[in-house]
Order: sequence, then structure tokens, then C-alpha cells
Amino acid sequence: MENIIKKMTSLYPVSDKTIQELKKQITYIHFPKKHLLVQADRYNGSAFFIEKGITRSFWLVNNKEVTTSFANEGSIVFSMDELYYGKNSEEFVETLEETEAYQIALTDLNHLLNTNIELCNWGRIIHQNEYRRIHRTHKERLTLSATERYKEFEKQFPTICQGVNWGHIASYLGITLPTLSRIRASMVKIT
Repeated sequence: MENIIKKMTSLYPVSDKTIQELKKQITYIHFPKKHLLVQADRYNGSAFFIEKGITRSFWLVNNKEVTTSFANEGSIVFSMDELYYGKNSEEFVETLEETEAYQIALTDLNHLLNTNIELCNWGRIIHQNEYRRIHRTHKERLTLSATERYKEFEKQFPTICQGVNWGHIASYLGITLPTLSRIRASMVKIT
């Protein structure tokens, strides 16, 4: 749990006691590339702390995958619809490479968030950061050129730029794959 603990404590000073409480509720699990951790139109019932690997979240819109987010080492992924509203997920979360994770039942996660102030505050900070990311992404799509959006993406997700399918990145940025290819080619010429 090294990467998870490192990320948690970088966001909020979670004590060793709280880490031990969390460890009692999680199970280590290994997933192959392209495994669906969360499926739309289902109640999956779990959240996943990513120790090693990359995931992406996406919706199906007119049978086309639209990438909404990426997560990497130290992150937690789950369906907000399930955790907060007790409803089936509206999105998918898939692994983009072999992934090591720790699984926790949403009921156990909710119990910890309701009874442990440190985990509650850690969760609040995660959601503040995610809200800010979504807000910035929306603003960038409305105000920045495709090249500028890609440069911002590189700053936000440097490790994801290296090993992720370009189609997923293009989808996230709201541009076509040929446009992303041209942007990347022009940036290589500049450097």
C-alpha cells in the first residue's frame, strides 16, 4: 500500500491508526489490462485504491466511448452514483494496464467515512480536487485551443501521456485522434 499511503498522506495527515483501520477493510486484488472495475447500468458495490497501474472512466454515448477521467497510482476509483446515491453506475472504469489495487466494499467505505474524521477529511479533499479538475476541464474546453488543452493535460497527467492510448486522450480532450496526432507531431518539431 506504499503508493496509496503516500498519496493519502500528501492530501491529508492521516494517522497510522487510521491507515490500520482502512487496512482491515480492504483486499488486495490484481487485474489484467482492459478489466472493467465498474460497469454502467449495474450496482458494482466496490471502490478500488490503485497501488500500481492506470484506469480510465468513460461513458457510452451513442455506442461511442467518451473518456471522462484517468486515475493512477495512489488514486481511488468508484462510481459516484453508487457511493452517494445508491444507484447503478452511469459510467465504466477500466484498467489501461495490469493493475494492482485494494478493493473495499462501498458499505465499508461509507462506514469509515462516517466514523473516522481523518478519512472523512481526506475524502473531502479528494472531492474538492476532483471538482476543481472537472471545473477546469470544462473551462478549458470552452476557452482553450486543442493544442493548449493538450499542454494542460500533459501538466496534469504527465505519466498518462506516456503509455495511454491516444484515442482515450483525444476523447478526454474533446478532439479527434488526427487532431491529437498533428498536435503531438508539431510539439516534437518545436523541441
